[in-house]
Amino acid sequence: MATRGRPREFDVDEALDRAIEVFWRQGYNGTSLSDLTEAMGVSRPSLYAAFGNKEETFKRAVNRYAEIDMAYVTDALAESTAFDVARRFLVDNVEAVTTPGRPPGCLSIQGGLAAGPEDAEIVRFLNDRRSGGEARMTERFARAQADGDLPSDEDPAELARYLNTVSAGLAVQASAGASRAALRLVAERALRSFPGAPPA
Repeated sequence: MATRGRPREFDVDEALDRAIEVFWRQGYNGTSLSDLTEAMGVSRPSLYAAFGNKEETFKRAVNRYAEIDMAYVTDALAESTAFDVARRFLVDNVEAVTTPGRPPGCLSIQGGLAAGPEDAEIVRFLNDRRSGGEARMTERFARAQADGDLPSDEDPAELARYLNTVSAGLAVQASAGASRAALRLVAERALRSFPGAPPA
């Protein structure tokens, strides 16, 4: 039996990957629908049909970016000690924000920079994404504390916020042109102040 309906004329994931590049380089506010359709190789009606409006396209692009470009976060959380979680997270973050052939920095940071009042929903979406990642890390550190891997007087939420703040700073510095080698030194400096760091 023949399949009803018109087959999709483009690969959705490939189109999203192109959208990621545009949003990453130009930010949400600086990206127009024309920028997206040109980069994605689709017509405006096709974009609306596949993704919805610009806001929904951005949200789907960020979700795909988190799944692929930020997969290192899940790998870091699986490390055996809290310090190893922190080390893997920051070291891999430096690699991610300085990947050759990709825009420098981080989509979830760049995307919301220079957002105006009309972009409040996007800012909220990005904040919720970051808060979700921070909550996962807080939970991991709380488990480490319960296992005796972190001192009882440490605050898991504070440690998670510290790492995420360092990570955001690394992304901003990368987008401003900082080299991978320079950012590795920053990560190493930050890790020296983390509980369980080996003696210098």
